[in-house]
Amino acid sequence: MSKSPPVVQSLRAWIEISTRRSMREWMRFAKSTGLSMPQFSILMQLHHKGVCGVSEISEKFDVTAAAASQLVEKLAQSGYLDRAEDPRDRRAKQLRLTQNGEQLILDGIRERYLWVEELAAALSAEERKKVIAALDILTEKAKQVGD
Repeated sequence: MSKSPPVVQSLRAWIEISTRRSMREWMRFAKSTGLSMPQFSILMQLHHKGVCGVSEISEKFDVTAAAASQLVEKLAQSGYLDRAEDPRDRRAKQLRLTQNGEQLILDGIRERYLWVEELAAALSAEERKKVIAALDILTEKAKQVGD
């Protein structure tokens, strides 16, 4: 197996540490709410996607419809999401974040990235300029490479 070029090694090292730190903070916050990671993930799905059905939750998280319904029920009872009748199928329910659910996710996002603010504060002005330039380049190139 050949050794990766230095740029690939540096990118991998950064991805490794930033992902580990970000996920650790994310899980810490989720745990502090008393929600399970699957419950928290459902709230995140609703935050990013908007309204969706229980069947979509079941498919997205690869759980049975019954398991998805149980998770949704706990979140509804906690006041984090609302269920409404789907106008296209009265047997199905549409899920949407409540104001409390949206605020919980926004708080989680803020907590997840606090460490980035600490990191930025530890950089000198010159280092910040270099990091901004490099990350702007990486962001643009990543958009070009695609998902």
